[in-house]
Amino acid sequence: MRILKIASPILLLLLVLVVWLAPLGPLPGFFIGGTPTAVPDSWGDTSSTHEIRLKVSGTPPRVVIIWVIQVAGELYVVGSKGSGWVAMLNQGGPVEMRMEDKTYRLNARLMTDNWQTVVEAYMDKYRADYPDIVNSFPSFEEAAGSTAVFLLSDGSGS
Repeated sequence: MRILKIASPILLLLLVLVVWLAPLGPLPGFFIGGTPTAVPDSWGDTSSTHEIRLKVSGTPPRVVIIWVIQVAGELYVVGSKGSGWVAMLNQGGPVEMRMEDKTYRLNARLMTDNWQTVVEAYMDKYRADYPDIVNSFPSFEEAAGSTAVFLLSDGSGS
């Protein structure tokens, strides 16, 4: 019984720390995990990859679980301009992306031209599995003021 009295609070504290430090659903975390990996020359087929983890630098850093879309061989993420990670990223900057168990150092760049093509591909990719969410997306006219599209490219400087 005494072990249970000691172990219970410790387990509860560990559970709270895991929930607080790691992204869980819509809650951001601080650690991205994964194996650091060089950015490939080509991403290959990412059509079956639905979620990635994206780490945005800051104090503290923020790790979110987010959808990803590939258009013409390039990877993009889409977010609401009102979300914390988009505000932290602003016009762009260094990020880390975890896809499966590999983590890549990338640069995110805010798209100001042709972002509608990316959003359309994004909606097409996710509509079948998440129709209620995708159907609630704003029109392109409304999205222009509320949506941010970021290109994820090699952040190594090469």
